[in-house]
Amino acid sequence: MALEPLSQKEIEDRLAELPGWSLTSAPTAAGDAAAEVKLTRAYGLPSHFAATAFVVHVSQVQEELGHHAELTLGYNTVTLAVNTHSAGGALTDLDFELARRVEALATGHGAE
Repeated sequence: MALEPLSQKEIEDRLAELPGWSLTSAPTAAGDAAAEVKLTRAYGLPSHFAATAFVVHVSQVQEELGHHAELTLGYNTVTLAVNTHSAGGALTDLDFELARRVEALATGHGAE
């Protein structure tokens, strides 16, 4: 089943429910004038071990959803950026579901 891109209003409404998350844009891989928008969030964690454990937990959620974000692991930080490639790089319900699931487990890892 193809996922439908969300309207700007739907994106704004869902984003309002996810404090700390924001939209970023970057040139597309093809280098054309259109920008690719991603749902992003950076977390600070108490240690490198905590950040690594958080990445493993996020990876489990991604496997369950069949939807994967770009994950960047720093010393004590984790950054996620996601959009739906099968919807042409648009934002869909699946991106926001992943963000909600990540938010639900972040506190248990000491993420801020």
